[in-house]
Amino acid sequence: MYKNLATALRAACVSALFGAATLSPTFAQTATVAAPAKSEPIKAGFVYVSPITEAGWTRQHEEGRKAVEAALGSQVKTTFVENVAEGADAERVIRDLAATGHQIIFTPSFGYMEPTLKVAQDFPHVKFESITGYKQAPNVATANARYYEGRYLAGMAAGRMSKTGVAGYVAGFPIPEVLQGINAFTLGMRSVNPQASVKVVWLNVWFDPPKERDAAMALFNQDVDVIAFHTGSTAVMAAAQERGKMAVAYHSDMRKTGPDAQIIAVTHQWGAYYTERVRALQNGQWKPGNLWGGVREGMIRVGDFGSKVPLAVQQEVLAAQKAVGAGKLHPFRAGKVAVRDTEGREVIAPGQTLSDAQILQMNFLVEGVKGSLPR
Repeated sequence: MYKNLATALRAACVSALFGAATLSPTFAQTATVAAPAKSEPIKAGFVYVSPITEAGWTRQHEEGRKAVEAALGSQVKTTFVENVAEGADAERVIRDLAATGHQIIFTPSFGYMEPTLKVAQDFPHVKFESITGYKQAPNVATANARYYEGRYLAGMAAGRMSKTGVAGYVAGFPIPEVLQGINAFTLGMRSVNPQASVKVVWLNVWFDPPKERDAAMALFNQDVDVIAFHTGSTAVMAAAQERGKMAVAYHSDMRKTGPDAQIIAVTHQWGAYYTERVRALQNGQWKPGNLWGGVREGMIRVGDFGSKVPLAVQQEVLAAQKAVGAGKLHPFRAGKVAVRDTEGREVIAPGQTLSDAQILQMNFLVEGVKGSLPR
């Protein structure tokens, strides 16, 4: 989860995160490390930026930790620390985990990137996984997911279900990852309803349930009948349930919170990646590198449809998901008509697809989004 200014990230992420042309699901073939003693379990640490709730960003990483335990059993011993603020607190917690014998530490929040790198310098034999970070080191790997793929598919479902053709979007910070999601959601919605529009409210915070709820309620007062969000709690889903509206769950399945409201969920699946990385350390094959995985790699999935979603809509979305995984459908590929931004400027030429580098630097909102980028 990112927490930095968009300008700083755009300036650095492409060259620092993946280099000139290394956006792939493979890891750098360098710096193989010696395997830990086979008789001792791997000690793996996890640091969470918010409390562990029933659903959301942190919940998905907690599920990833549990998946590691389930897969490796007595071969691994995991520790987690929740609700750790980015900055000095994060450095203290990460350092404590490294100092107490944890051999691999996962830090899933963008604001943990610098503290992770700082601690990694002092503990060269400990391996670190900076999730959503872009800076690497000999003992620091990076990984992130192509959330925008799921957003496009959710937009298709929203476009089919909305009666007003107006969706809402509660957003954290105006950074590329969030812009990718808003744009992909809008393009997905307009692929099935060309007149659809998306109204955005910016919060400048990731986890603030009361603020998230207020934003959702404000959008519901503006003809919005389906809502999406890029925040860390279930507050928007709860608001939709309260108002009798529809919502797209993010990070986790949220049908417990919105049994009548949820139409689809975009979920993040970290268990396989976390298990692979711990097993690699166990086998002496851990290497620093990067992964930007999506539907194809099993890191992004849509599903968990609500009971009100017709079977035909479910089938359409699931077929599109297969097409995304097979590389036959790309959220940022223009058809015969160019994709334009809210100012009318061409941002994707007819028949063209944005490159990974262009997606990582995204700094515009597509036509159909009602609102502007905060300055």
